[in-house]
Amino acid sequence: MTSKTAVVVLSDPASGSEEALGRVFNALATAWEFSQGGDALVVFQGAGTRWPAVLADPAHPANELYTAVKKQVATVASRGCAAVFGATGGVENEGIDQVSQNQAPGTDGVASIRELVRSGYSVLTF
Repeated sequence: MTSKTAVVVLSDPASGSEEALGRVFNALATAWEFSQGGDALVVFQGAGTRWPAVLADPAHPANELYTAVKKQVATVASRGCAAVFGATGGVENEGIDQVSQNQAPGTDGVASIRELVRSGYSVLTF
């Protein structure tokens, strides 16, 4: 049986902290590693939906890893989170599909962790 791992990025690049960079860098590296022997998925959720626009900059230290992961690993963003955190444009510019299975009240629908678990994914958060 092939493993299924969802890597959820919640850290906020707007904080400008080394911790936020460390979280997204390790999230991407983990997704890459799991994709080498199983099914991996990256989910940008919450303030993490701001990352695609930041990581797309060729001068960003995690750009090369991000670019490689996008080619190898399914990547999605939470629609409602992107709207709340002003990241819809950046997500769309990066060609990342938006998901909205969890129709939480007052949202455009957010990514569903429950659906990931139901679908057999182990969920890791960064």
